[in-house]
Amino acid sequence: MNRDQDIQLEKDRARYGLLAVVVSNLAIAGVAVFGVWRLNGNESVIIGVLTAAFTAVSSMTTAYLGIKAVSNTAKSIAAATSTPPAPTPTTPAQRTP
Repeated sequence: MNRDQDIQLEKDRARYGLLAVVVSNLAIAGVAVFGVWRLNGNESVIIGVLTAAFTAVSSMTTAYLGIKAVSNTAKSIAAATSTPPAPTPTTPAQRTP
């Protein structure tokens, strides 16, 4: 793969990873709202549902951002420590006496 393909692949991974996190967070929020709506004012259970939803959303978002940060750091370290290939020595033209 060349560098442009690597960059595009990383952009796609970041885009779809973020999309997966956003969609799952919306699904968790939707289920929590539906659950609260169906409980009809039972406050202790509503607090439990909202706490669980908040925990799930924050855990998923934090995991995504943490994995992305570590991946970016590893890539930048790898790019900084990689050395370009050594140039091939050229032999001077031979002179005839």
